[in-house]
Amino acid sequence: MFLTISTTGSPERPATDLGFLLHKHPDNAQAFSTSYGKAHVLYPEASAERCTAALLLEVDAVALVRRGKGKGRGGAPDAALAQYVNDRPYAASSLLAVALSSVFSSAMKGTCHARPELPARPLPLRIEVPALPARGGAGLVRALFEPLGWTVAAEPVALDPQFPEWGDSRYVSLVLEGEQRLADALRHLYVLLPVLDDAKHYWVAGDEVDKLLRAGEGWLPDHPEQKLITSRYLSRRWSLTRQAMERLELVRLAETDDSAVEEIDNAVDERTDTEEKPVPLAVRRRDAIVAALRAAGAARVLDLGCGQGQLVQELLKDTRFTEIVGVDVSMRALTIAARRLKLERMGERQSARVQLVQGSLAYTDKRLKGYDAAVLSEVVEHLDLPRLPALEYAVFGSARPRTVLVTTPNVEYNVRWESLQAGHVRHGDHRFEWTRAEFRDWADAVAARHGYGVEFVPVGPDDPEVGPPTQMAVFTATTDTTTTTATTRNAKGEKAA
Repeated sequence: MFLTISTTGSPERPATDLGFLLHKHPDNAQAFSTSYGKAHVLYPEASAERCTAALLLEVDAVALVRRGKGKGRGGAPDAALAQYVNDRPYAASSLLAVALSSVFSSAMKGTCHARPELPARPLPLRIEVPALPARGGAGLVRALFEPLGWTVAAEPVALDPQFPEWGDSRYVSLVLEGEQRLADALRHLYVLLPVLDDAKHYWVAGDEVDKLLRAGEGWLPDHPEQKLITSRYLSRRWSLTRQAMERLELVRLAETDDSAVEEIDNAVDERTDTEEKPVPLAVRRRDAIVAALRAAGAARVLDLGCGQGQLVQELLKDTRFTEIVGVDVSMRALTIAARRLKLERMGERQSARVQLVQGSLAYTDKRLKGYDAAVLSEVVEHLDLPRLPALEYAVFGSARPRTVLVTTPNVEYNVRWESLQAGHVRHGDHRFEWTRAEFRDWADAVAARHGYGVEFVPVGPDDPEVGPPTQMAVFTATTDTTTTTATTRNAKGEKAA
């Protein structure tokens, strides 16, 4: 990725003042290490009449692929496949935006200790990005930048000039011109480059709302494309987008009323707000699982059917869990889990504790052997009943961890969900949901076939009539047998793959 910032000047106000604002001397070529390569800052021209600063981001694509093993620093589970089917396994504009904020952090904040008067002065700026990903084309580029006072030239880049019939790519050659404060210009780019790309190279967490509001201060609350910008910047995460939109509306109202945001948003006195919020069932379930794992003395844990990594994230907070392996058949889920865990930013010691691997629980897998405990949290109900014996053998017969935790919905409790229609399961992907008696019958039979004892633990409020919303079985191995019996093979119904 390559970007240039140019300005013009005069002997009284030399263009080389740009160097003071950027905190980078025009006579020096400098390089800065980033998480995904190296950023170079240099000045192709520097005179009193005209000065140009260039930022070249050299992305280390090989390192991106090598990190993509689902484990360790920068792991992304799909990167190993992406090197074959995708020539761009990263969000280029997001990487460039992060490089801008890192290399030009002081300029973006509008600070210049050497020349304090410079940051407030508008400059005649010309910004060029020769190849910019733009999902929405040149029209969207103009819709985003023109309301901010820029004159926009966005020319689509052909897929191949030799074959015009192939049409245009989703890249544009961008030129922005206008009188702007440099700090404002950098903040425009920081937000809008990844918005145009509609992708980010890292997991978008709650702190991204604060980043957006800081960078969008003074221009985002009144931008006509505010909703699109907010949604794309926050990777279309609805809860974060709603939070950001509410806060932006408060800012707009405060500016209209010439008041501080705190004066507008004063309906609730947090000192007297003592109402307790209900704990979500998903949180109760994770807490119950972690408590059971601690009670079992487990250190090396398998999260089978880990989904988006919520339980893995919780286990990482406790150092007694020295090795945590998340297994899921969905590469998309593992990719989201890697972003949630921020594997690309994780320290070496922490990353050595976690691994994400793709695998099907319907087949035996030698990688799963030798662990202290395995968790099947809200997994069994997603399988067709005829496939349960295969999962049973793969976990209890082949992998044989000392402890196995299985949680599943209690269908009897469904009558307590006001929003759930009678006769419906809780999720459209559930193949079945068991009563407490059905779950106990299945768990007792599994324990008997494989040499385990089993106890049952309610998760969530234990209703005296219909029981808890979630039921958990805690299996504990009572034998050290590692070979399967004829009964086990009959239960599986086929040879282990």
